[in-house]
Amino acid sequence: MSDAVVELRGERLRLLPERAAFWEGTGTLLAADLHWGKAAAFRASGVAVPGGGTADDLARLSGALERTGARRLVLLGDLFHARAGRTAAVLDAARAWRARHPAVEVVLVPGNHDRHAGPPPPGLELRVVPEGTAEPPFVLAHHPEPSAAGYVLAGHLHPGVVLRGAARMRQRLPCFWLGAEVGVLPAFGGFTGLAEVRPRGGDRVWVVAGEEVVEVPPGPGRA
Repeated sequence: MSDAVVELRGERLRLLPERAAFWEGTGTLLAADLHWGKAAAFRASGVAVPGGGTADDLARLSGALERTGARRLVLLGDLFHARAGRTAAVLDAARAWRARHPAVEVVLVPGNHDRHAGPPPPGLELRVVPEGTAEPPFVLAHHPEPSAAGYVLAGHLHPGVVLRGAARMRQRLPCFWLGAEVGVLPAFGGFTGLAEVRPRGGDRVWVVAGEEVVEVPPGPGRA
């Protein structure tokens, strides 16, 4: 795995290929938009989609926790996709994952999907904090809106960019999008899709390309 290291407001963040960020100074792993149970919710509505999505995401989350040695996990919203996705199989997998990491403190900043999916089920042993909780120099949020309280770390957008190359080559990749006041993490969930973002001048973008996180300079190669 090849991480990228950035400095924000005097703190070091590692941007991970697992689609999460690690705040080194506090031993905190940050992940956004896990959308547990999304595939199950689609199947419940009659849409045939393959299984295994939540299990794969849980394995990747465990890998990120173990690789970084994180003492705390902050989830920046949309932990569950929908109430219909909270099936017995999904909840059993989530509880088994939690039991694997009993010493890790887990904190949830609720997102818009969490409000519809309902409160976290028993057995996940997590603490819920309000949107916009300040942990200087950062503000923990789901929606990427500037705050006077500090630099906002958020999700919600499922950001991605389109890279263009020779011979009409195009590749859509998830990305970390860091602006002057707000940083947006890629969606952690593998079954979430991407929304193409349009970075402004001065913004920095890192794409997740397999097991690497690579900064993409502005220019004709980036849409």
